[in-house]
Amino acid sequence: MGSEMCIRDSSNTRKRLSATSTAATEPKATIMRVRELLTEARTHSEVQASSKKQLLDQVAQLAAAGCDSLNEQEVFDALVAREKLGSTGIGEGIAIPHCRLGHCQQPIGLLLKLSTPIDFDAVDGRPVDLVFVLLVPQENPEQHLKTLSHLASLFNDDDYRDELRLSKNDHHLYHTAVESEAELRLAS
Repeated sequence: MGSEMCIRDSSNTRKRLSATSTAATEPKATIMRVRELLTEARTHSEVQASSKKQLLDQVAQLAAAGCDSLNEQEVFDALVAREKLGSTGIGEGIAIPHCRLGHCQQPIGLLLKLSTPIDFDAVDGRPVDLVFVLLVPQENPEQHLKTLSHLASLFNDDDYRDELRLSKNDHHLYHTAVESEAELRLAS
C-alpha cells in the first residue's frame, strides 16, 4: 500500500506540473468589455428585420463588410448552426448570437437595436429588440465563454437595457453601450 501511495503521488505530481506548464503557454482568458469588442461602425439602430434568419443574414453582411478577414457566408452558417443548438435569446428582449470562426483574427461585437421586435425563440418567449453579436476566433474558447457570461450579466441589468432602448441613433447607441455605469460595476 505504501508503494502504491508513492506511485499515485508521483503521478499526480507529474500531472500537476504538466498542467502548469501547459497553462503558462496558453493565452490567459480574460473578459473582453463592450468597449473592446464594439466600434461605432458596428453599432446599428433602427434595424429592420422580419425574422431571426433575416436578421442573422444582415448580421453576416455587416460583419463581413466591416472586417476583411470574415466571409459573409461563413459567418451566417456559423450563427445559424449555433442557433440550431438552442436559441441565444436570453430573455427581456435580448439576444446574444455568438460563434467561433476560423478566419476571425480577434473577438468582435456588433450591436443592433431593431425598429420592431422579432420572434427569436427566447427563453421567456418575448420578442427581441436588442441584439449583441459576438464573433470570436476558434482558439481560446475559455475567453469566449467568460466574455459571453459578462455580456449576459450586463444585458440582464434593467438600467443598461433601458438606456440602450432610449438611444436615438447609431452614435448615441454606441456611446451608451461603451460608457455604461452598469459595465463598470460588473467589471470591478
